[in-house]
Amino acid sequence: MSKKKVLTCFLLLAIAFTFMACPGRDRTGRNDGRTRIRVVHWDLTTMVYITALVDAFKEAHPEIAVEIIDIPSADYTQRLQIMLNGGSDFDVFWIKDGDTTKGLADRGHLADLSAFIEDDNIRLQDFHGVAERFIMNDKIVALPASTGFWVLYYNKDIFDRAGIPYPSNDLTWPEWEELAGRLTSGTGQNKIFGGLLHTWQACVQNWAVQDGRNTIIANDYYFFRPYYEMALRMQRAGYIWDYGVLRAGGIHYTSLFLQGNIATMPMGTWFFTTIIDRIDRGETNIRWGMATLPRPPDVEPGWTVGSVTPIAINNASRNKEASWEFVRFITSDEGAKIYASFGQFPGRATPETMEMVAALPGMPEGSAEALIVRNIALDRPMELRVAEINQMLGEEHALIMLEEVTIERGLENMARRSREIQSR
Repeated sequence: MSKKKVLTCFLLLAIAFTFMACPGRDRTGRNDGRTRIRVVHWDLTTMVYITALVDAFKEAHPEIAVEIIDIPSADYTQRLQIMLNGGSDFDVFWIKDGDTTKGLADRGHLADLSAFIEDDNIRLQDFHGVAERFIMNDKIVALPASTGFWVLYYNKDIFDRAGIPYPSNDLTWPEWEELAGRLTSGTGQNKIFGGLLHTWQACVQNWAVQDGRNTIIANDYYFFRPYYEMALRMQRAGYIWDYGVLRAGGIHYTSLFLQGNIATMPMGTWFFTTIIDRIDRGETNIRWGMATLPRPPDVEPGWTVGSVTPIAINNASRNKEASWEFVRFITSDEGAKIYASFGQFPGRATPETMEMVAALPGMPEGSAEALIVRNIALDRPMELRVAEINQMLGEEHALIMLEEVTIERGLENMARRSREIQSR
């Protein structure tokens, strides 16, 4: 065996051993009359809202002691799988990459929450269509702890100068394209672009799965066609930045939007904290607003697309009752309010929690209405092979946007390669 393989084996064993039960500690129980659970998350120094959630749970449940295991974000998914495979005795964990849930469930690592949910009358519909995604093999294996979804950001000054009303919360994608054309003006360094589609494939493909009828795991990608046609029309007309220029220059959407020459931009809810921070630091004076993500014409207002961070119970936990109390708290209205108070979006988003986010310092007027969603379609479904297919779609997306292949040929290539990946 090579030195590299030997070192890798030692590393994996060390990681697994680190999180095995420590001698002298009563992991079943109650040496001070309290049940003890261990919960796993990442980067707690920057994600202070997790500590706040745990502290609030402790206060509400003094009979349960909680220990937090903190793992660096970059290593989290790999180390979590090593810990689970090694039989580590932690109890609850957040799943950083939600699309890995299916693999964890198939390996038997996720406890069935169905009986707990039924006994406590938890309504899956309160999670805006996301909780049902965690029903696997007739079991509910996780619940949405937090989410992030796409909205439409806009520059108020550009709209004001053009004398055009700000975007409504009931805009369709064809209407957005027309609006971007009306807002585009000027040339060279003074040019105002009516819209911006970042280089991620999500900035085209997400709109095709927004209706919840299709996912990126498919055998035919015909449903992508209208959005690639729209993106290329806007690119050729100069309504949006050219994909090739953005990619070649490694130009990020943050700098483009904050410098003030982008009128509208679809982007995730994570972006507003960056805008507020840059304004607070004096790096930009942009006057910005937020509207609900534009929708396909046959979809009702309030449907958007996003991602989710689920929370689950280790199937090997010996303290499932106490672990469920923790999961229930994190995904409850009370947990949702704590998430919202830190500008995070809970899985159980309500008008009240959205009002809390909208009331944060620096948020623009009208944010609460823009953030009300009725359904969140997942950009990446809870299926095996999704990471491979997502990478493949990114490769083919680049060829279409660079116009190195036609839309027709690009979609055919996606379908062929997807079938190959799924058949492995």
